[in-house]
Amino acid sequence: MMDQRRRLPRLVIITRKTGLELLLERHGTLAQARFYLQSRGQTLAEYTASHERFVAALERVLSAIPPDQRRVRVDRDDLDRFLFAADDLILVVGQDGLVPNTAKYLQGQLIIGVNPDADRYDGVLCPHSPSTVGDVLAWVEQPREERYRIERRTMAVAEREDGQRLLALNEVFIGHRSHQSARYRLQVNDREERQSSSGIICATGTGSTGWAKSIARQMKLDLPLPRPEQPRLAWFVREPFPSVYTGTDLDFGFLGPDDQLEVSSEMGTGGVLFADGIEVDNIEFLDGHRVTVRIADSTANLVVPLA
Repeated sequence: MMDQRRRLPRLVIITRKTGLELLLERHGTLAQARFYLQSRGQTLAEYTASHERFVAALERVLSAIPPDQRRVRVDRDDLDRFLFAADDLILVVGQDGLVPNTAKYLQGQLIIGVNPDADRYDGVLCPHSPSTVGDVLAWVEQPREERYRIERRTMAVAEREDGQRLLALNEVFIGHRSHQSARYRLQVNDREERQSSSGIICATGTGSTGWAKSIARQMKLDLPLPRPEQPRLAWFVREPFPSVYTGTDLDFGFLGPDDQLEVSSEMGTGGVLFADGIEVDNIEFLDGHRVTVRIADSTANLVVPLA
């Protein structure tokens, strides 16, 4: 008789190198890494302890996965080259920033964020402990009890005139790769302005607790920023420069479901678009290029505790 059991989805386990692994990449051996740190008044002990806590947490996560469930582990540095399947289940094991790093490459797959070190990481986007992974996987496979829910976080999309696009769970950056003066024309609805600035940030509700919040505070804006599941984006112009050729009137605003921000580049070199702080995975933005930023059709779908 044929086995009628449902085939379990492939688990894609996302991690990033620990501080100790990065030191070893740079210096080759533990002895060299230890010497380097000691010469700067630091010790290897904290790096080693953090690495061991992560390894222990990851082993606990892996042991909770059903033995017949396919799985693959992907490092953050390889995300832009990895081919995700539509029915993959994403297991992010690390600090919160690893979720936006991953979400920008997804198209609606479920994300389970696991915090491997609660003493170091807040666990806002990675709220699950390694000890609960088995329970979460079972709920995803058959959600009978109201223990968890799917949090559908709004994302932003930046699309260039030739169809190249970037998704962002936190924010999209438009500007110069060195963060020096960027020149462009900015258009929002029926308003347009030529500007020179340190770049434009367009943030989601998730991103409104980070870079965007800092900019809003510096601008002394007393307006509520978007919430994570709210279909709303906030955009900011960083340090716009007033001159006879450039203006500063359009420096902040919100985008709803029917709005978009359009930017036309006037940069001969160095212009880029990137999302969620991944600067190496960027799209060129030079003279003649035009980008439109709006609310994405897809969301980042996080499995979170109901409480």
